[in-house]
Amino acid sequence: MATRTFTAHVPDELADKVDRIAERRERSRGWVIKQALAAWVADEEERHRLTQEALADADAGRVTEHARVQDWAQRLSAANLGDTGQ
Repeated sequence: MATRTFTAHVPDELADKVDRIAERRERSRGWVIKQALAAWVADEEERHRLTQEALADADAGRVTEHARVQDWAQRLSAANLGDTGQ
């Protein structure tokens, strides 16, 4: 697999945390950063996919009226506080 080198300036505190994790896991700093970057990219791709899905739903008219959402949230809050509203 072809690879590329990235250079990034990170705060000392973050670099120290990466170094401690690498030491604890008995891995290189590069390995830790690769794992972290891969996880972040996967999260961003999933967030993008979900956003596209939500936009498609909105474009297709598959939406819930604001008042219904507010009513649901009010009932949820009341239930969490032990208030049945009766």
